[in-house]
Amino acid sequence: MMEIQSQPTNLTKEDVIKLIADFQQNQCDEAQERLVDHYKNLVHSIAYRYSKGGPMHEDIIQVGMLGLLGAIRRYDYSIGNAFEPFAIPTIVGEIKKYLRDKTWGIHVPRRIKDLGGKIKLAIEELTDHLQRSPKIIEIADHLGLSEEEVLEIMDAKNNYRVSSLDDVVENSSDGSSVVRIESVGEVEQGYEETERRLVLKDIFNVLNDTEKSVIHYIFGENLNQKDTGERLGISQMHVSRIKRQAISKLKQAAFLDT
Repeated sequence: MMEIQSQPTNLTKEDVIKLIADFQQNQCDEAQERLVDHYKNLVHSIAYRYSKGGPMHEDIIQVGMLGLLGAIRRYDYSIGNAFEPFAIPTIVGEIKKYLRDKTWGIHVPRRIKDLGGKIKLAIEELTDHLQRSPKIIEIADHLGLSEEEVLEIMDAKNNYRVSSLDDVVENSSDGSSVVRIESVGEVEQGYEETERRLVLKDIFNVLNDTEKSVIHYIFGENLNQKDTGERLGISQMHVSRIKRQAISKLKQAAFLDT
């Protein structure tokens, strides 16, 4: 088990949100620099998971930093939720895309090719019928697949980076729409949201049912801790404690190579 570098403690959650707001509203370089300094150990720890200290380590750190900067630019501070659950999948996704670009010529399994083609055709048929981009669940129902299988094929397509699947589409963060990847190496917002969803799905396995529910209500449905407690039949203080514990587990899951 690798040693996890501790997070700097000079910024509170509220400080982080204020700095992000200052950067997004005023393009404040000082705010961005403070955020990067605060989260640099987080980036280094995640980078080590993929580099194991090898020759690509410094490159992966730089890519992780780009992911952090992207998260700072896109984070919706108005909601008031913690930044880390948004930042970690964004950083991991950026690193994974970089590593895929290094290995895009791997042979694509027949199953990926076949289902990728069927998904592409289903998108075209459903778009014509619905006069809009279909939802992931609509694609799945059309093909007799589960949503997880559709997402798996989309993710596998991006893992192999092969031109025959360049037109397979990705879902937005809520699964309500899809966007095309026009060319190898082009990263669309929809792809980034799918990547984040898949990464979160993997690391959420470390949480127990109550922790998953708390994270879902607070970060998924934007409920406050009081309303979350009422949903679960527990006190607001208990919700706060479970949330802190769950976020800590998610950080560990993102850092550790399991």
